[in-house]
Amino acid sequence: MEHEIRAFAPATVANFGPGFDVLGVALREPGDRVLIRRREGSGIELVSITGDGGRLPRDAASNTAGIAAAAVLKRAGVETRLEIEVEKGLPLGSGLGSSAASAAASAWAVNRLLGDPLGEVPLVEACLDAESAVSGRHADNVAAAILGGVVLVRSVDPLHVVRLPVPAGLALAVVTPEFELETRRARTVLPKEIALGSAVLNQANLAGLVAALHSGDLDLMSRCFEDRLATPFRAPLIPGAVAVMRAARHAGALGSGISGSGPTIFALCEGERAAARAAESMMDAFREAGHASSAAVSPISPVGAREEPES
Repeated sequence: MEHEIRAFAPATVANFGPGFDVLGVALREPGDRVLIRRREGSGIELVSITGDGGRLPRDAASNTAGIAAAAVLKRAGVETRLEIEVEKGLPLGSGLGSSAASAAASAWAVNRLLGDPLGEVPLVEACLDAESAVSGRHADNVAAAILGGVVLVRSVDPLHVVRLPVPAGLALAVVTPEFELETRRARTVLPKEIALGSAVLNQANLAGLVAALHSGDLDLMSRCFEDRLATPFRAPLIPGAVAVMRAARHAGALGSGISGSGPTIFALCEGERAAARAAESMMDAFREAGHASSAAVSPISPVGAREEPES
């Protein structure tokens, strides 16, 4: 049985297109890293966190990495001592699944240290415990961070996650302006009720997008990205959001939307070169709106959390 392991979990794009709270996508990079050691005794200690500017809680019971680790131990029926080091590679409050990445890397690493007693669904459930403590009970980020690829969360209670096929060559551009938007705040602007026409359109687009993923019909995929459940209400919280999404489309993206609760905007493209062009146009649009931004380009990753060999 191993006594030390390094693990990585990737950034994720949740609320993918019309898939509010149900569709999540894993990137290859960037992401969060953890180093976890198993010791004699019991308890979980969060030894260090880097890359967060000292803002995240150092108490393991209040940090998603520590909560997810404890949830794995509980589900596995194991009592042991764990020391956790977290390296944040994702900005906080960005809409790229920062809390989910820490939880997924930690849960995956602890499970491996214990000899992999838990399957994928219990691992996602352990991460869901952590997400629930900090940003609400939704599984689209954590499911994608554990499983990779594109996932459909059909149900949270009980948890039912479906892996969807991904046509070859698709890539994402994610552009993050230099300001934060808390998930809790972004949820407060969502309406309690949605007009019937908007609900029907979203259902049609979600069904069309899932069909396009199965068939590889990129034209259909491109026509299924309009979202009326969250985007119209969250876009005003992100200066320039509509112009940035429009710029992505004009640069040739198949679709664009708000990543998670924002402020990151994503663009789905045919290949990394196309994604890089879209990213440049999106950054220009953010600049015109008065905000500097940073961009990452990545293929959709077929794997989520994984071991990372020591460099």
